[in-house]
Amino acid sequence: MNSFPEHIVLNGNQIRVKDFIQKEHPTVYEKALPEFLAEWYGPADFIEVKTSGSTGIPKTIQLKKEFVTQSALRTIQFFNLQAGDRILHCLPINFIAGKLMVVRALLGNLDLYVADPQTDFSFLHSERFRFAAMVPQQVNKIMNAEPATGEWLNNLDQLLIGGSALPLSLENRLQNTSALCYSSYAMTETATHIALRRINGDEADEYYHCLDDITIQLSESGCLQVYMPGLTQQPLDTTDLADVKDEKTFRILGRTDNVIISGGIKYSPEQLEKKLEPFIKEPFLISSLPHESLGRQLVLVTEGNASQKSIAKLQEICKKYLDRYEQPRQIIFIPEIPKTGNGKPDRNAKVLPR
Repeated sequence: MNSFPEHIVLNGNQIRVKDFIQKEHPTVYEKALPEFLAEWYGPADFIEVKTSGSTGIPKTIQLKKEFVTQSALRTIQFFNLQAGDRILHCLPINFIAGKLMVVRALLGNLDLYVADPQTDFSFLHSERFRFAAMVPQQVNKIMNAEPATGEWLNNLDQLLIGGSALPLSLENRLQNTSALCYSSYAMTETATHIALRRINGDEADEYYHCLDDITIQLSESGCLQVYMPGLTQQPLDTTDLADVKDEKTFRILGRTDNVIISGGIKYSPEQLEKKLEPFIKEPFLISSLPHESLGRQLVLVTEGNASQKSIAKLQEICKKYLDRYEQPRQIIFIPEIPKTGNGKPDRNAKVLPR
């Protein structure tokens, strides 16, 4: 399969890549695609990509083009994409997920329909796609805007969701769509996803399953380690706490760098949030504050204004759905939960408890 074909198919039109790169593109959004194509077709054997910054300051790393190509081929194979299939590209091209959509289109001779990541997705009422990749916020936008449940989303045969944790409430809503929906486990360092989890339908599963040639194991600290061809470091260590069923099957429990130790007990905020998420409508997260005897005390941080009624309601939810020692000792209200550049909660933001 040719990684550098002479033409790319964009919105149904076969276009010579060299001409597209040289053409004038007036907006920053429109310039992103030809700029990446220029890099992909350039002389270097690698591309430069930015990490998400979910565990610190974003950094730029280099990925070999052959390594990126193999990642794209795994996706094409898994979703059985065929030449001419229409795929929807609505992700920022400056991150690895957006770049891989372009590479998949090139390798598979796929028809790439490019939409602004900020689109309202109204075109879905009349356009159909074999495959699309989105972040949870985009999926939520579609489901809130479509005139009837599934009216727009059902025009996607297969939907890959990644970039941040998938809220349980959104996962539940997706049970009513005919689109085959998958959650991805991915890192910039692995050139997007290494494993997928079916969200809806008869094959829905709470565990991720590794793609071809990829295996995993647990480190001594209980964190996921990844083995895959092309990695410069084998295994690739992660900070994700995991439950591993076998070398191909796992689920994520949280991040070790987010773990809160209170009274000598380790708590994963992601696991506590998962318990509460179906019952708290406002954006929230679990954090901690210093405590004289416990070391750290658990606190719930939520968007909104404090009132006796709102505090009592949240306390009631926590008491009902959290174990005794998981109860937050304070409830803190802030105007907005901070986010990282790719939409994940920014747990290190200055506005959060310290």
